[in-house]
Amino acid sequence: MTRKKIMDIKSLTIAQAKKDLQEKKYSSVELTTAYLDRIEKLNPTLNAFITVSKAEALEQAKKADEQFSNLTIEQLSNYPLLGIPIALKDIYSTIGIRTTAGSTVLENYVPPFDATVVKKLKDAGTIIIGKTNLDAWAHGSSGENSEFGPTKNPWNTAYVPGGSSSGSAVAVAADFALAASGTDTGGSIRLPASFTNTVGLKPTYGRVSRAGIISMSSSMDTIGHFTKTVEDSALYLSVSAGQDPMDATTPDQPVPDYLKNLTKGVKGLKIGIPLEFNPFEDEPTRQANKMKMKEALNVLSKLGAEMVEISLPHTEYAIAVYYIIQPSEVSSNLARFDGIRFGNDRSSFGEEAKRRIMLGTYTLSAGYYDAYYKKAMKVRTLIKKDFDEAFKKVDAIIAPVSPTPPWKLGEKNDDPLAMYLSDIYTVTANLSGNPGLAVPIGFANELPVGMQIIGPHFSEELLFQIGHAYEQETKWFEKRPNI
Repeated sequence: MTRKKIMDIKSLTIAQAKKDLQEKKYSSVELTTAYLDRIEKLNPTLNAFITVSKAEALEQAKKADEQFSNLTIEQLSNYPLLGIPIALKDIYSTIGIRTTAGSTVLENYVPPFDATVVKKLKDAGTIIIGKTNLDAWAHGSSGENSEFGPTKNPWNTAYVPGGSSSGSAVAVAADFALAASGTDTGGSIRLPASFTNTVGLKPTYGRVSRAGIISMSSSMDTIGHFTKTVEDSALYLSVSAGQDPMDATTPDQPVPDYLKNLTKGVKGLKIGIPLEFNPFEDEPTRQANKMKMKEALNVLSKLGAEMVEISLPHTEYAIAVYYIIQPSEVSSNLARFDGIRFGNDRSSFGEEAKRRIMLGTYTLSAGYYDAYYKKAMKVRTLIKKDFDEAFKKVDAIIAPVSPTPPWKLGEKNDDPLAMYLSDIYTVTANLSGNPGLAVPIGFANELPVGMQIIGPHFSEELLFQIGHAYEQETKWFEKRPNI
């Protein structure tokens, strides 16, 4: 089959592409070339990729086609993502392909090894099509802090796509790849997923190995991904999850069959609605988001879920706690980039990195450690206990991802506090370590809006079950940007 017959890649999902490739409706080379052609055409406008690994991708695709021709169906089951083109956030170490973390400090750094997750994805047969743009060092909520230029939202290029995993979200939303990896430390997957009409998973802390991924805030960094559908997200996590001897935070806990209960529905489930996660009503944009949330909850109610009001009383302190703990860990992690092992010295850090280093160094310094960092860690424990208590009453929690739809490029650049507050509904799950799944719930002012489903630790299977039920009822994923 010629490539012209698969140019409607907008409608493709991982699940569908897997089926098509096994049935030889088209080859992996043809599929990969279609994506590379689209990237070449549209990436100059959207700036989703820092590096496109064209030669490597086509070589991997050629190898995948040979496997499809030479292996039995039973043998192919050992390669669950064979021939599937994906993108990687440019904070994942990739052997032979430069890894910049969105910063000129690492502009020419080429790792001598793959991150554990990259190795798992390669072993599963994926095609690494390129490395995606991000806020430098993953510091940001908009994609504008990248030292390789801001990423643009494909739904309206005058608006931000969310961050820090901006390029990965856009790569999926703009049909540059069937899936893309990300990291979520305070909402950096869920926020851009919400802003781009994609599905974004922040797994339980430790469910996916962090080894080989450049650290921002080590006690909160969570390794997740973007897909078009919830089913695709479950397929991806089945590959990426699991214990890793290179990362002591990954538990010795089996990886379940994430597809097992996918179609079970939500009837009889108790869904918690936290009183504290309530968008402010004094601004029209926030009111629009609140209306979308109400509509989404009504859908789940009609599908048989029971809505239960709950309280997470320490939520009001979450953003303050996060912006003490996270900069403290940032200041420690960035200390290793000393200009001896890497090309540029610390004077090359951008403004946001410098701001976080200074904040973190201050809160960890003698005389202030007890007053700030130690107290923040105590409140973090209380936030986790809030979730533990809530999950004694409900199966899952549903909340907004962002208080507003996407904002215009440059709108918050001069107000760091306003930028930080965009994470007000997402940071709690990072502080507590709970998984969160962002799914599209419609559009406000023609810009995407998402909700997040938060569950107990290691409840990703349940989140997929709820998300899939809602997704199949509303079909928001079928709407694609006109670019």
